[in-house]
Amino acid sequence: MTAAATPAPSPATTGEQPGVRLARSRRNAELSLLLLAMVLVAAYGAMVEAKVLDTVTADFWMPAAALTAVFLGLHLVIRFLAPFADPALLPAVALLNGIGVGFLRRLDLGNAAPAERADLAIFAGTGGRQLAWTLASVILAAGLLALMRDHRSVSRYAYTLGLAGIVLVMIPAVLPSRFSEINGAKLWVRVGGFSIQPGEFAKLALLVFFAYYLVRKREVLSLASRRFLGIDFPRGRDLGPVVVVWLISLLVLVFEKDLGTSLLYFGMFVVTLYIATERVSWLLIGLVLFFGGAYLAYVLGDIVGGPFANFYLRAQIWLDPFADPYEDGYQLVQGLLALGTGGLFGAGPGGGQPGLLPEVQNDFIFAGLGEEIGLFGLSALLVVYLLIVERGLRAALAVRDSFGKLLAGGLAFTLGLQVFVIVGGISKLIPLTGQTTPFLSAGGSSLMANWLLIAVLLRVSDGARRPVAGGGGKAARPSGGPPEQLHGAPTEVIRP
Repeated sequence: MTAAATPAPSPATTGEQPGVRLARSRRNAELSLLLLAMVLVAAYGAMVEAKVLDTVTADFWMPAAALTAVFLGLHLVIRFLAPFADPALLPAVALLNGIGVGFLRRLDLGNAAPAERADLAIFAGTGGRQLAWTLASVILAAGLLALMRDHRSVSRYAYTLGLAGIVLVMIPAVLPSRFSEINGAKLWVRVGGFSIQPGEFAKLALLVFFAYYLVRKREVLSLASRRFLGIDFPRGRDLGPVVVVWLISLLVLVFEKDLGTSLLYFGMFVVTLYIATERVSWLLIGLVLFFGGAYLAYVLGDIVGGPFANFYLRAQIWLDPFADPYEDGYQLVQGLLALGTGGLFGAGPGGGQPGLLPEVQNDFIFAGLGEEIGLFGLSALLVVYLLIVERGLRAALAVRDSFGKLLAGGLAFTLGLQVFVIVGGISKLIPLTGQTTPFLSAGGSSLMANWLLIAVLLRVSDGARRPVAGGGGKAARPSGGPPEQLHGAPTEVIRP
C-alpha cells in the first residue's frame, strides 16, 4: 500500500509571509554580489601592485577591506530601512566606487618615489582622500534613507528645493573667476584650500522640483494643438516652462562656460517632461532648442567673443584637436592617444602611463583607465553604468505613484546622461566638458551627490517592490506615510 504524499506546508499554514521571505532572499543576494564586487576590487589592487611594485605587498587588501566595511554598513542600513530595495544597485555602485579608489591609489603609487611606494598608507594621497570621501558619502546616503522613509514626502519641499537648485547653479557664475574657475569652466566654489561643486547637488534639488511640477501640470502640457508628420505638437502658450529652462541652460553655457552642465540640466527637464506627457514632440523641441542655442553661442563666440569665447575655443578644439596638439588641444590629444594605446585589452592595471594625461584623476579618468584595461574593460564599466540606469528605470516603471515615476526616471536618466557627456567628451564625440565621471573621479562633491542619488533610487525601488498585502489587494503602506495622494501628487500610473 502506497503512503499518501504529505503536502508541503503553505505560507497560510505556517504563518510565514511570502513578501518577507522574498525581502530576506533579495538582501542575501545583495550581500553576495557586494562581496563579489569587493573581491574584484581587491584583485585589481593586487594586479596594480604587481605591475608598479614588481611584487604584491602583504597589505594590498587593506583598501578593499576598508571599502568592504563601509559598504557592509550601508547594506545593513538597507536591510533594516529599505528591505525591498533593488538588490543590484548597491553592489554595482560599490564596484565602480572601488575601482575608482583603486585607480586613484595606482596614480599615487606612480607619483611616489620608488623607495616609498611599498610603504604608502591607504589614506595617503588622492586615493586616500577618495576613500575618506567614500566613507562620508555612504554615511550621508544612509542618513537620507533614515530621514526619508517615503520618497513622496520630499514633494512637500519641491518649491524650496527648486529655488535652492537655481541658487546653487548660479553661485559659481556670479563669483569672481579666482573663486570659481578651474580649467576654463566656472563650476566651483573655492575658499582657501576647500572647494565644492554646487551644481552636483543642484541637479538633485531641481529634479525633485521638475517631478513635482510636471505631475501637477502634465494634463495641460499633454494637450496638442496640431499634428505634423504623425507627431502631436503642443500649444504655443504651453512652451513657457521649456523655454525658461532652455534660457537657464544657455546662461549656464555662456557664464559657467561648460556645455556638459548646460546639457545635463536641460536634458533632465526635457526627458522628465517626456515621461510625464508621453509626447515625442517635446524631445524634438528640446533638441532643436538646445543645439540651436549651442550653435548660436558658437557663432557669437567667433564674432563677438566675450562670454562666448570659451565655448568657441572648446568647439574649435573639438573640431580639430591636432591643430595645436601641444597647447589648446593637448588634453584631448593625450586622451585619444591613451585610448588608442590601450587597444582591446589594455596594458594591464598599473601598466600604462596615466601621468601624461592632464587632470587624469578628474575629467580624464576614463581615458586613463582605458589605457590600462582596454576597450573590453571600459565596455564592462559602461555595462555596469547601464545596469544602474536600467534598475532605476525599472523602479520608475514599477512604483505606484506618478511623482515617484518621474523622480526615479529623471534620476536614472541624469546618471546615464552624465556618463554620456563624459565619455563623449574624451572620445571626441562632443566638445570637452568639466563633468566628473560618477563614482570613479576624485572629488567629494560628485561622490556625495551621486550617492545621494542612489539613496533616492533605493528608496523609490523599496516602495515599488513592496509587496501587496493580502486580502484587500491594497498596497502595503511604506513606513513614511500612507499610499494615498500626498501633497497634491496623484497616484495613477503613467504609461512608460
